[in-house]
Amino acid sequence: MNAIDQYMRACRLCPRNCGTNRLSGACGACGVPAEVYVARAALHAWEEPCISGHNGSGAVFFAGCGLKCVFCQNRAISGTSVSKNLTENNLPICRVAVPGKPVTVSHLEAVFLRLQNEQHANNINLVTAAQYIPQVAQALKVAKAQGLRIPVVYNSSGYEKVISLRLLEGLVDVWLPDFKYMDPELAAAYSHAPDYPEIAKKAIAEMVRQAGEPEFYEETRWGTDGEPMPAGSGAKLMKKGVIVRHLLLPGHVKNAKAVVQYLHETYGNSIYISMMNQYTPMGNNCKDPLLARKVTKREYERLTEYAVGIGVEYGFIQEGGTAKESFIPSWNGEGV
Repeated sequence: MNAIDQYMRACRLCPRNCGTNRLSGACGACGVPAEVYVARAALHAWEEPCISGHNGSGAVFFAGCGLKCVFCQNRAISGTSVSKNLTENNLPICRVAVPGKPVTVSHLEAVFLRLQNEQHANNINLVTAAQYIPQVAQALKVAKAQGLRIPVVYNSSGYEKVISLRLLEGLVDVWLPDFKYMDPELAAAYSHAPDYPEIAKKAIAEMVRQAGEPEFYEETRWGTDGEPMPAGSGAKLMKKGVIVRHLLLPGHVKNAKAVVQYLHETYGNSIYISMMNQYTPMGNNCKDPLLARKVTKREYERLTEYAVGIGVEYGFIQEGGTAKESFIPSWNGEGV
């Protein structure tokens, strides 16, 4: 049994601990089998400025997700809803019905190198890769041996097991997790995960341990002629560190404040906090009427004013109208 198979045969990579034999073609709690599915691999301009820069982030969007929030902004590729009583017996043999193309580990290595060498991506941005950590780790090891040198970003829901994250030690440079909930009841209602706060706290602590203090460098900006532009023209990019995101949900400023307070009191200036107002109603499956509207300007002001008031110095805020479906990429298999 190879290293990947041992994790897939009775999968417990994520906190759902479903134990599914994903090698058989069965879907785990994540909604995907062992075969890696990628929905898009292309330059992405809509991350934090120190991630996207001018050139763009090399975002690789993986299909499936073990959390499956009812308000998911990428629901088209996150898979089917999570059952509240997951067992190996009620997880069917699946043929992934979400946008995405199956790829081998060697193909994934080639995607990483192409984003660096041909598209001049500032980093490799692994978006929702938790269900494929062993495969991704193997692809990164080989790609780095073949010349992958740009930072690797792990873009995550925050619902991660520490033991799984340790498979990526030495391979990931920048950690970009969400911290969605401090309220277990809200986590249960919106993500069927009342354990989310405690799981996310442990996961982020592990990410901070692996990354250390934030470090930055100047982006090499590329001109339209394909040549590098003069020094000083690039953005300030994160080389290593942790940025924790919180997506403010309509009507839940109290939860958002609790998240920001915890992060600031626990980590201070060792991390960056990204407070986002871009929640977009997606015709969700939740009966909560709050999720049918956007975040108001005042709700977001209350959060950012609170963050400044408690002394948050390192962070990101969004300006203008970001709650638009145009900020959600097309899942057309570009670059895969």
